[in-house]
Amino acid sequence: MKGLEYKGLSSVDGPIIIAQRKDDVFFGEIVIVRDRFGEKRTGRVIDLSEKYAVVQVFGSTTGLSLDDTRVEFLSSPMELRVGDGLLGRVFNGLGEPIDGFAPIISSQKINVNGYPINPYARVYPKDFIQTGISAIDGMVSLTRGQKLPVFSSSGLPHDRLAAQIIRQAKIKGGDGDENFVMVFAGMGIKHDVSQFFVKSFEESGVLSKVVMFLSLANAPSIERIITPRCALTAAEYLAFEKGMHVLVVMTDMTNYCEALREISTTRGEVPGRKGYPGYLYSDLAELYERAGRVSTSPGSITQIPILTMPNDDVSHPIPDLTGYITEGQITLDRELFAAGIFPPINVLPSLSRLMKDGIGEGMTRDDHKDVSNQLFAAYSKVKSIRGLASIIGEDELSENDKKYMVFGEKFEKEFIRQGERENRSVEETLDLAWQILSILPRNELYRIDDELIKKYLGEEG
Repeated sequence: MKGLEYKGLSSVDGPIIIAQRKDDVFFGEIVIVRDRFGEKRTGRVIDLSEKYAVVQVFGSTTGLSLDDTRVEFLSSPMELRVGDGLLGRVFNGLGEPIDGFAPIISSQKINVNGYPINPYARVYPKDFIQTGISAIDGMVSLTRGQKLPVFSSSGLPHDRLAAQIIRQAKIKGGDGDENFVMVFAGMGIKHDVSQFFVKSFEESGVLSKVVMFLSLANAPSIERIITPRCALTAAEYLAFEKGMHVLVVMTDMTNYCEALREISTTRGEVPGRKGYPGYLYSDLAELYERAGRVSTSPGSITQIPILTMPNDDVSHPIPDLTGYITEGQITLDRELFAAGIFPPINVLPSLSRLMKDGIGEGMTRDDHKDVSNQLFAAYSKVKSIRGLASIIGEDELSENDKKYMVFGEKFEKEFIRQGERENRSVEETLDLAWQILSILPRNELYRIDDELIKKYLGEEG
């Protein structure tokens, strides 16, 4: 149904226009903006006053005149069309198909802003998700319904890591993999990066189980605000209406936050830390809290947001606020990357707060928790011994310390390092951990129960 149309604008400032409003206009309402030649652009209401509406245009405002531009209010929020043909499709940041196939044939459309989940209906996240990556599965385990971000930096291979996780992720001991699907959202990514993801998924045969939303670097930055919302809307449909287990990977959240800051500056809002809007925390929480499980559906949404820390600064507002909202983080390290180690995951600052609920007998293995704790303790000691060795020299170290140095070398080059196509089961990961821990004297394995040491390393000879 055609909405009420107004002619003329009060102002145009970048992607923001101000137009006369109708009486029942609401925040987030979609509008159609037409220039004097009839060319159509889409926008949404982001602010209201008594007589005017502030509209954010998804695209360029070039060619819009104050006198001849027409604004039509559609009396509906932005919606994503969903249906059975959703999987295997590639969309732009606004949910429009860009893969050359016809639009989804369905009458069902869902508000991209989502609906709040009743806290009473939430189910505690649990059940192990195997990524095939030892550093994650062994020490920073992911569970269904969790939100576990990747803290990266410019130049580090977070894209390759994300692609590997999507290719290899599977539910361990759950309902099987037949209902395990992925949603990928790329915000402000380069064309070659988007092609890398598409090609990687095609070659590995997982594209049919992936829904992709790509907002490229040359697309209007405003589009990045909608991209994760479209992706999460698709995930909610697959999880809560189709009963599937959905893994959502979103990259790069830093580009999303930069777009948010751009809009805030254009609107003349009072800036917060480093120029970001004061509502950055609540805006990110609005996205991250759409992960989880509910009692009314067997499905689940697990999130892996990826962000690049500006200047490698973990105290920057984006990683800082993300850390408050999510349940841990996977941290990539520039020093490990320079040493040729992939994936360059620094396990010491990495953390999964829900790991304890997804591992153990019946889900992974009875030794998982103890082995993980011992690896953390031993590798932490390696860092201290390396600092000492840089001062007094390795030759002056004690025999025990020298064994720790050997352990640290093996841990980085055999446990953390693995090929992009190397998919390790959790059993292989734990067996490899025992093999590396056996370098240390038995009395140094103080985080592991004696019965487990006898079970996996045998009686001490």
